[in-house]
Amino acid sequence: MGFNFISLLFLPLLSVTILLGLEQALASDNTLLENTNHRNSTADGGMSSLRGKKQRSGCNLFQGRWVFDASYPFYDSLSCPFIDGEFDCLKFGRPDKQFLKYSWQPESCTIPRFDGAAFLRRLRGKRVMFVGDSLSLNMWESLGCMIHASVPKTKTTFVKGTPLSTITFQEYGVTLHLYRTTYIVDISKEKIGRVLNLGAIEGGADAWKNMDVLVFNSWHWWTHKGQSQGWDYIRVGSSLVRDMNRLDAFYKGLTTWGRWVDQNVDTTKTKVFFQGISPTHYEGREWNEPRKSCNGQMQPLDGSNYPSGQPPSAGVVSKVLSSMKKRVFLLDITTLSQLRKDAHPSTYGGDGGNDCSHWCLPGLPDTWNQLLYAALSM
Repeated sequence: MGFNFISLLFLPLLSVTILLGLEQALASDNTLLENTNHRNSTADGGMSSLRGKKQRSGCNLFQGRWVFDASYPFYDSLSCPFIDGEFDCLKFGRPDKQFLKYSWQPESCTIPRFDGAAFLRRLRGKRVMFVGDSLSLNMWESLGCMIHASVPKTKTTFVKGTPLSTITFQEYGVTLHLYRTTYIVDISKEKIGRVLNLGAIEGGADAWKNMDVLVFNSWHWWTHKGQSQGWDYIRVGSSLVRDMNRLDAFYKGLTTWGRWVDQNVDTTKTKVFFQGISPTHYEGREWNEPRKSCNGQMQPLDGSNYPSGQPPSAGVVSKVLSSMKKRVFLLDITTLSQLRKDAHPSTYGGDGGNDCSHWCLPGLPDTWNQLLYAALSM
């Protein structure tokens, strides 16, 4: 590909300061620099793995705070042809617009502002695929809108399907793919009902191969129970169970995904990201407002830390990534998203409910994509 990852290996007691700003890195088309500790990966010719590390040129992109920014948002929802109604909060009457006016500011650096034309030039002829549930849909539509706003006259092809959808920017030969899969691992229809197989990835996985960038996501549906639960039984090895601890199930399923990446993805050609855990805001006690939810929230939380800390599922992701042989970069969007209790559709998603799981567009997923852009640009 036209961009590479370079890892900096650290010996004990050795510290390195990298005097390289993100904007300079973007402008000079430098490669991505790592300055965290790594272990060697023989699967990648002895090069060390990214293993979900966060530091970039002396900066943790994911530690910071939200600041008011009058230059936001990146686009107008009315001018983007890719947004589903469930994310179009202004269309369904959200009266406040201040939630659109916040940018993410890391503590010790500045993120380069997203430039859709530069993104397309960098990835000319490449294929980017988002693999996951409706939060992958959220991020995929956001990226399509961000690019479209930069090059509004560029011809596009938009195909919505199940499980595969695509947005192609024809002049540049860049295609954004979305592959919808609720759990990443397989669900099969058997005589006893729907079976979630924690040890198998077969259905659809061939479609993930030979991409230039892969962005995976899962967790949202693992917690669902009752009528919204997506399975009747869980297969764990040779055992078939009605239910089990959901974090344990997620760990086993994600470990299967990690093994699939290790065995099937050439990370010298394909850059692999895990989207991180996207939080919900149904329980106000998490931010010390016990009777509140996301409904009616109009501004982010102050500061850099979420009162209740990261969810256990984020620890599962880190554990799995740290055990993998291949390079996977964690877009660690959890804490910065936890601070955005104001950014959900809530009652403005068009279905009459209170959605504190997904995110308005324009909105928070635009920042996720800006961080993806920074990771690919530096």
